[in-house]
Amino acid sequence: MTSDDVVIVGIGIHPFGRTPGVSGRAQGAHAVRLALADAGVDWPDVQFAYGGSYSAGDADSLVSDLGMTGLPFINVSNGCGTGGSALTSARHAIRSGAYDLGVVVGFDKHPPGAFNEDPANLGLGDWYGETGMMVTTQFFAMKIQRYMRMHGIERATLAQVAAKAFANGSLNPNAWRRKALTAEAIAGAPMISYPLTQYMFCSPGEGAVALVLARADHAARFPRPPIHLRACEFRSRRFGSFEVYSPWTAPEVVAGPTVEAAAAAFESAGIGPRDIDLAQIQDTESGAEIMHMAETGLCEHGEQESLIRSGATAIGGRLPINTDGGVLANGEPIGATGLRQVYENVLQLRGAAGERQVPGSPRTAFTHVYGAPGISACTVLSR
Repeated sequence: MTSDDVVIVGIGIHPFGRTPGVSGRAQGAHAVRLALADAGVDWPDVQFAYGGSYSAGDADSLVSDLGMTGLPFINVSNGCGTGGSALTSARHAIRSGAYDLGVVVGFDKHPPGAFNEDPANLGLGDWYGETGMMVTTQFFAMKIQRYMRMHGIERATLAQVAAKAFANGSLNPNAWRRKALTAEAIAGAPMISYPLTQYMFCSPGEGAVALVLARADHAARFPRPPIHLRACEFRSRRFGSFEVYSPWTAPEVVAGPTVEAAAAAFESAGIGPRDIDLAQIQDTESGAEIMHMAETGLCEHGEQESLIRSGATAIGGRLPINTDGGVLANGEPIGATGLRQVYENVLQLRGAAGERQVPGSPRTAFTHVYGAPGISACTVLSR
């Protein structure tokens, strides 16, 4: 271990879902306190922090709850990529040599219903919202329709993905949706945007996650075995990449940001997708998990159906995916989602995931988060 390597030495979470009477900021503070206790340090020991929230206030306001120590606390806002952006920034801060110990936190408290996005924030006219295009269910539906036709994937596979998510969520005490559902019940639920039914979509929710990061050559100071953050890469879309809130398509379609972010993460970590023991990938809806499996390089396009049907992506399979239930079971508090994925992988690599522990003592793990209007963050972790 060298001074520019980064390790995760503490993790904390506030349960996802709905917590009436508890603010998003309070949930964030709760997660930070748990992460500090897990790392065996106190808030005054922390040298810097990065954090973000979409609808629950500025993350730096957490100093009112945790202590006004004067540390630099930088707010991060990058949609669903907020957690990945904060983690990337914190990793760079430690690798630069400027700091030895820092905190990353993400939290949110969204009201029920669809995200209330403003078209102007994305450089779009009011007409885009007035025609209903800001509600993204139809975008995801059209995208997976096209993908299924191109690669011969049947609609039943969408229900199998969601059934796996709810089965895994039923084993996760911090998940929102903790009732397992059959693929038949999911397929027969009310149709939202064909071919996606009600239980194939995630829901905006609440929750918080915090991580404590340190220089790897200081790892012996902390009580938990260090988990190495071997790569953390972030990419935005290129011209021709058809993403959420795109009002047009380019003449030539290019790969989305997930492809580049994942490739960069594997290159930085010095390993390939076949070396990964488990993965958490963005499953805004069932089709997203299917597409992202291939876009991240974890399998070939068109291979997903056979992998899912064979149980390869289940907790006991060859490549467990979304072992904590993903956003389908946990919901999506935007500021926390990317960090929740890392939290789960740290638990798995520690061998501390309880009923949903991946067998065989996993050594490597991967995360991928995707957000509008076309951003992606990926990490590689190892023990």
